[in-house]
Amino acid sequence: MRSPRPIGRAPSRGAQPFVHRLPESHLRAEDNGDGVPRWMRKTAGYSWRILVILAIIALLVWAMARIQLVFVAVFLALVVSAVLRPLVSLFARVMPRGLATALAMLTGLLVVGGLLTYVVTSVTGQWERLSVQFSDGIEQLFTFVADGPFGLHITAEQINEWLATGQQWLVDNQTNVLGQVAASAGSVFEVFAAIALATFCTVFFLARGSEMWRWFINQLPTRVRESWVVAGGAGWYTFSGYARGTVIIAVTDGILAAIILVFAGVPLAAPLAVLVFIGAFIPLIGAPAAMIIAMVVALAVNGVLNALVVGIGIALIGQFEGHILEPLVMGKQVSLHPVVVALAVTSGTLVAGILGAVVVIPLVAVCWAVYSKLRTLEPPTEELPSPKRVARDSRSLS
Repeated sequence: MRSPRPIGRAPSRGAQPFVHRLPESHLRAEDNGDGVPRWMRKTAGYSWRILVILAIIALLVWAMARIQLVFVAVFLALVVSAVLRPLVSLFARVMPRGLATALAMLTGLLVVGGLLTYVVTSVTGQWERLSVQFSDGIEQLFTFVADGPFGLHITAEQINEWLATGQQWLVDNQTNVLGQVAASAGSVFEVFAAIALATFCTVFFLARGSEMWRWFINQLPTRVRESWVVAGGAGWYTFSGYARGTVIIAVTDGILAAIILVFAGVPLAAPLAVLVFIGAFIPLIGAPAAMIIAMVVALAVNGVLNALVVGIGIALIGQFEGHILEPLVMGKQVSLHPVVVALAVTSGTLVAGILGAVVVIPLVAVCWAVYSKLRTLEPPTEELPSPKRVARDSRSLS
């Protein structure tokens, strides 16, 4: 192949000067006549699509905040429907589905009401004794901190000063406190309204859920019905698996916590186990909170060493739940990385408090399940090049 003529030398007669020409396909890919590189056009395309998605998400969050009561009611109805649906199907084998729905909901109400009644009566019966022991335990804790290796010195005068400061704050802000109490009265009404609406929706979801879904699908254009059926099936499979799996895990955590608390000689072991059961429904937050309460009760009654034993035992329950129980019960129905769970729970808590922490995980899991079902999966990359190799290849190309 002839080498190009050196720069500065005039071409010979009849010879054409050397000109480096790019392939026409490359010109079409890199330049459309506006001088904008291809990578910038692609980045701009992805950017406006991401902005549209973020705008839709923000609109949905704003709409949910405006109709929060309706959203909470429907979410509760879906959770209860997912948990009770197997029981309704079992009863429906020997009786009409409407009667089976009523019997299943009555059974669930008796179980939940019995647990709450037991907790309230147990705590009320031993509240005075427990409060005295709690005060003694707090004093022991302060003594341990003051005399221990931490180098902190907390005296009774300092504690009384903190209490006096708190009382003065209440006096100075009594108007705001009374306003919050009045707002709480309104929130109590909203809670009962949400429960009533959730119960109403649950009846129809359990008794006529399949017919309602079929009616909705028939309202869509024929060309998109199959995609909606696939997405709805994947979403409900994930959501119901999460709801039922969470109940199973919560029951197991409560039983194991009761065994540890009884073995450690902690009073109110059964109510504290029920508290652990309830806390299991709040990802990342509920279980540690229940553990702290159980440790404080153990500290109030049996001292620091017993509180540490209880804390270690409940921490082991958490490890058993995260590494063995959740993969065994939920399997592939809810496959979210722990980092995704932590980020989602934090975001949900910042947006909607405890309610956001509760509902965000099933919502994220459903969205991922639907996306995984509808996407076209590309062949996986076996091995990614190292950053040093990428940098070396870039320098060689330049």
